Amino acid sequence: MTISWFQAALLGLFACLSSMPGLGGTSIGNYTLGRPLVGGLVSGLILGDVKLGIICGVAMQLVYIALVTPGGTVSADVRAVSYIGIPLAMVAIQSQGLSLDSADAANLAKSMGTLVGTVGTVLFYGTATMNLLWQHIGWKAVEKGEFKRLYVVDWGFPWISHLVFSFLPTLIMCKLGADAVTALKTALPLDGIPMKTLFTVGSLLPCVGIAILLKQIVEKAVDFIPFFVGFTLAASLGLNLVSCAVISLIFAVLFYEIQMAKNVRAQAAASASFDDDDEEDI
Repeated sequence: MTISWFQAALLGLFACLSSMPGLGGTSIGNYTLGRPLVGGLVSGLILGDVKLGIICGVAMQLVYIALVTPGGTVSADVRAVSYIGIPLAMVAIQSQGLSLDSADAANLAKSMGTLVGTVGTVLFYGTATMNLLWQHIGWKAVEKGEFKRLYVVDWGFPWISHLVFSFLPTLIMCKLGADAVTALKTALPLDGIPMKTLFTVGSLLPCVGIAILLKQIVEKAVDFIPFFVGFTLAASLGLNLVSCAVISLIFAVLFYEIQMAKNVRAQAAASASFDDDDEEDI
């Protein structure tokens, strides 16, 4: 598999749309197009192998499943993970001749995604820093009363930031990096220590993402019970993620109804207490 300049340019365009601060918006850009699961589909469509793209996207999504950006703190930016890491992982898997359904293919994809995740952090802060320049121009326009100029500041100048820190890095790394990844086939054979190390590290990376997710949602010991229901269903009944998600909707509805019933009772009790106080005052 090779990546042409046109394909690399398309990947660069989607990197711009999914970057944070998002050129495509937060909901559509960063939190939709930027997710590795969606990025795998897009990369697969661009490179002509949808199945391989989705496999790489699913593998990387496990690692970054709990990725959040509180304030200005960014541990990894998804533009690099989804539109640099996934295409290069696809090339690496093809060049190594790995089976798409093998654990080695998934582990290699996870390792590639993690390697470029730190690159995305640099791109994020570079974009944010350059955007400060446009913000300064915007404040100057406001002080002078040139409000129409704000349209250019909001809709025009940010394209320059994303061109420099999203489009060009993705274009260059996808195009030139594909040749480097292909060369690894001869430099790093599958039975060598470096490749085995990548596979081992890649197999452990999903634990990091799941552990971070656990830290966010588990507040007491009882919260572990619904969390492990999905794993139990998959292991015991052989259900896939879609089936487990449908079953989880039942539990979500039950928890919602129980919580709403508790709220109604609490409101009724508070209302009754308020009426008793009024009667005593009379």
